[in-house]
Amino acid sequence: MKKNTIALTLIFCLFFLWAISSNLLPTMIRQLMKTCELNTFEASFTESAYWLAYFVCPIPIAMFMKRYSYRSGIVVGLLLAAAGGLLFLPAAMIKSYGVYLCIFFIIATGMCFLETAANPYVAVLGNPATATRRLNLAQSFNGLGAFVSAMFLSKLVLSGQHYTRDTIPGDYPGGWEGYINAETDAMKMPYLVLAGILIVVAIVLFIQKLPRVEDNEPENGSRKLIDFTTLRHPHLLWGVIAQFFYNGGQTAINSLFLVYCCTYVGIDEGTATTFFGLYMLAFLVGRWIGTMLMARFSPDRMLLTYAIANVVLCAVVSFFGGMVGMYAMLAISFFMSIMYPTQFSMAITGLGSQTKSGSAFLVMAIVGNACVPQLAAFIMHKNEAVYQIAYIIPMICFVVCAYYAYRYRHLLAKNSQ
Repeated sequence: MKKNTIALTLIFCLFFLWAISSNLLPTMIRQLMKTCELNTFEASFTESAYWLAYFVCPIPIAMFMKRYSYRSGIVVGLLLAAAGGLLFLPAAMIKSYGVYLCIFFIIATGMCFLETAANPYVAVLGNPATATRRLNLAQSFNGLGAFVSAMFLSKLVLSGQHYTRDTIPGDYPGGWEGYINAETDAMKMPYLVLAGILIVVAIVLFIQKLPRVEDNEPENGSRKLIDFTTLRHPHLLWGVIAQFFYNGGQTAINSLFLVYCCTYVGIDEGTATTFFGLYMLAFLVGRWIGTMLMARFSPDRMLLTYAIANVVLCAVVSFFGGMVGMYAMLAISFFMSIMYPTQFSMAITGLGSQTKSGSAFLVMAIVGNACVPQLAAFIMHKNEAVYQIAYIIPMICFVVCAYYAYRYRHLLAKNSQ
């Protein structure tokens, strides 16, 4: 039991760190619009570069962990993500959008190792009956990392100044080049610090022995490195579909939040980052409250309630826009809080020896982040007079999640037949 406590504590730290990485992306989108002179749609491909790794890499990662262990996958992931962070040093000198996209892909590949390993590891490291609550508790540290990233790190990166070549003051030190250099240098510091922390954590995990979890492989079972027959479980298959839409909808809202506030509502960057911090705080509080409620209510019913709430709130954003829409997004963040870990743990229920394969497919579903936000950004960019209609896209995503929650018990019963 003590070993499990130490292991869970270390794994909870990983949830915090990868939240820092992924939740810096909305800030980077806003910053790259300035440093690389991009529009909303072009800058949204920052998300594509990052989350594409979650589609390409999970199967090789699952094969790696099947051959070795969860701990090996975690250590490799930490070092790979750290290497990506260190690449911000040469990238700051090159100042190429394409180079930044490659770096985000490398960092995401490392984080993909962590997520493919840590989610199922937390789920199986303890009593199966409390797996969903345990995973929601772990994911609350993800919410904490998101809050720190949004409220504090975003303020270190965003200067509050947004000039073009035509509007930059004549007395600005160094002129246009000086402005771009200052804005570019602001981007690299958070990633360099994060890289240092990741290396330290990798060393600690390499030294510290974690409990080795067995997958209860039957004696005559297959030793396949990746098992595609896992998708025959209907509750997993629909879980993968629900994760695709949930991730796409969540990231569409997250990634465009600062753009929504600054470009379309007209809020200054300092105020916008404060609201972004409150947005992530709502997510964190939602995770804590949701974890406590899991002790009294079934995960599928909570998921259904939260998904329906977000469908209604997205409709509010789509209809009203402006400040009303922004406040509605704070509430959306609260209700999104439990959805990812709850769907994840529901989908891998009862997979046994196929858990690692199931986890890989669920992480692959995060590729929704690489395409759904771009659709929302395109609609927003092309319809600036009614920009808020872009939020119909995440509304549809939450409808799919509600359907999965509503049908879950039937799917699970069908699986056992």
